[in-house]
Formats: sequence, C-alpha cells, structure tokens
Amino acid sequence: MFGVFIEKGAVNIHMNLLYGIGFVTALLIALLMTPLVKRFAFWVGAVDAPNHRKVHNRIMPRLGGLAIFIAFIGAYFVISPAIDSLKNDVVFGLLVGGAIVVLIGAFDDRYDLSPKIKLLGQILAACVVVYSGVAIELVNVPFGDGTISLSWLSVPLTIFWIVGVTNAINLIDGLDGLSAGVSGIATTTILVLALMMGNTTVVLLCVVLLGSIAGFLFYNFHPAKIFMGDSGALFLGFCLATLSVLGFKQATVVSLLVPVMILGVPLSDTFFAILRRWVNNLPISVADKSHLHHCLLQLGFSHRTTVLIIYGIALLFGSSAVLLSYMSEQQTLWGAVILVVVLLCILVLGAEAIGIISKTRKPVLKFLNKIRMKTMQLSDRSRVSK
Repeated sequence: MFGVFIEKGAVNIHMNLLYGIGFVTALLIALLMTPLVKRFAFWVGAVDAPNHRKVHNRIMPRLGGLAIFIAFIGAYFVISPAIDSLKNDVVFGLLVGGAIVVLIGAFDDRYDLSPKIKLLGQILAACVVVYSGVAIELVNVPFGDGTISLSWLSVPLTIFWIVGVTNAINLIDGLDGLSAGVSGIATTTILVLALMMGNTTVVLLCVVLLGSIAGFLFYNFHPAKIFMGDSGALFLGFCLATLSVLGFKQATVVSLLVPVMILGVPLSDTFFAILRRWVNNLPISVADKSHLHHCLLQLGFSHRTTVLIIYGIALLFGSSAVLLSYMSEQQTLWGAVILVVVLLCILVLGAEAIGIISKTRKPVLKFLNKIRMKTMQLSDRSRVSK
C-alpha cells in the first residue's frame, strides 16, 4: 500500500512538471512571437485607428491573436507526446475550430468583415467542436440526484453556448489588457476545477492557454503595444466556451451555473448590453459606449484602475464558481442557493449603481432608497413620541 502511494506521488510530480513545462513553453513562445506579429500587422495594414468609440488616441497594430494561437498550438505539440491520457478527438476539434475563428478574426482585423460572415465562421467552428464529441448532454436537477438528458437539444444548445461566449469575450475587448486578463482569470478557474476532477486533457489545454495569454499580456497591458484584435478575442472566447463545456461534461454533480459563473464578466456585460438596448428601444446590433469598462471610465477611474477593478470582479465570479462546484459536490444545496442569490444581488446593485443599463432608470436602488427613507421617518416619529 505504501508502494502504491509512492508511485501515485511520483506520477503526480511527473504530471505537474509537464504542466509547468507546458506553461513556460507557451509563455516564451508568446513573448517571442508577439513583437514579430506586431511588425507583421503593420506590414499588412491590420491596424486600429482611433475614433469616437475608441479610448486609444494613436494607430495600434492588431492581429495579436496570432501570437496567442501560435504559442498555444506550439506548446501543446511540445508537451502532448509525453502525456498518454489525452482525448485526441476533442483536442483536434478545439485546434481546428480555433484555427477557423483565428482565421476569420485575422481577416476581420485587416478587412472588417461583415457580421454575417463572422457569425457563419463561428458557427462552423462550433460545429467542428461538436462533431469531435464536445456537447452539453446532461443537466443536473438542482434538488435531487437525477439528471435530465437534453437529447436532440444538446447540439444546438452547445453551438449557441460556444458562439455566445465567443462574442461575449469580443464585446469586452475595449481596454488594454482587459480581454486577456479576464480570459486568463476564467482559464485559471477552469484549470482549478479540472484539477479537482482529474481531467488531464482540460488541465493541459488550460495550462498552455494560460501561458499564451500571460506572454501576450506582457505587451497588451496598459499602455498596450499591440491589440489582440478579433483574431485574439474570438479565439479566447472560443477556447473558454469549449473548455467550460468539457469541464461541465466531466462533472458528476455540478450546477449548470458553474460555467456561467466562470464567464460571469463577459456574459453579464453582454446581457446588460442587450437589456440596455431593449430599455432604450435601440437595435441590439447598435454599438454604444455604455459597457462595463465605459461606465467605470465615466465614473472617473483611470484606464489601468478600471481594468484592475474588472479583474477583481472576474476573480469574484471565478471564486464563486469554484465554491459553487464544491458545494454541489458536497450536496450543500441551500448554501449554493444562498451563494447564487447573494451574487445576483451584488450584480444587480452594482449594475444600477454604475448605470450600465440606464443612467436614470434604477428601480432597485430607488426602491431601497424609499425603504431607507421610510425607516428614517419611522425612527424620527418614534423619537418624537418619546
């Protein structure tokens, strides 16, 4: 028995060493490739000129996603031969689908493709992943041990999830280092959950993706030297959507809210954008300057402070996802419910406080203010009567 324990410990040390090598390899490739991609972006004319919606004031190179993608696949192919327990079909689907979205994003960085073409490319990439065997097949019953099979709904729901998350990451790509940092935090959260579940494939993919993001973030954090562009935002969103499905699929008792919480910042910002345009009778496709990072900048926070605040919010969501997963496994369902309710309250109050939906319509805060005023009036009357 002691010999088995020693053997397992040796295996764990070996795997951790491989994961560390994968991370460092991806980091170094990204550090080396990003300056080369920056020169290439200027050479082909893939640049982002400032306008009334942008916060930068000089021409910036895009295509940073190419550096992230090259680092990702490079590190993976360096490390994967040393690991026998990988699900090659799933990885192949992720790599091929990722290549499709990077290609679509790169062309958009240079030629500004129409939204329809970009959407078709994202759907094609999602179909490749689903064909490789990645799908949301079961939904756990919140109060009970049973599960509900999604049957034929599995494929369209998975495609919708992947395309939705892919675009959500793209929507928050508005400040230096924002999408990269938030994606890095989400990747770390998925990594922690994958380690808890012993999912080797997801752990390795998360490790090399995290290294690629970290290497690129060195050049992308404020003041940025290069933007990731659609090639990077779409690729990161695509990877996060796919990896969250893989992590969810491998879990035995886990809430459907876990992958939603992991991607809480981009998904909530997308939801509030849709709600904001509905409240103001505007088309959903109309761009504006009322996203989370815009609202924080309008409150007077600096560029870097705004990004760090959103990092903190992403960490809150990520920590909540890990905690919710743990509670679900321990069957602490009421604790999970309380956690979700508290998080939703914070989300709603925070959204109204910064005016992300409307600068004037704040029903929850007005209701709470009325209650506060009533309480103060009752307290004053009580004092007078005494």
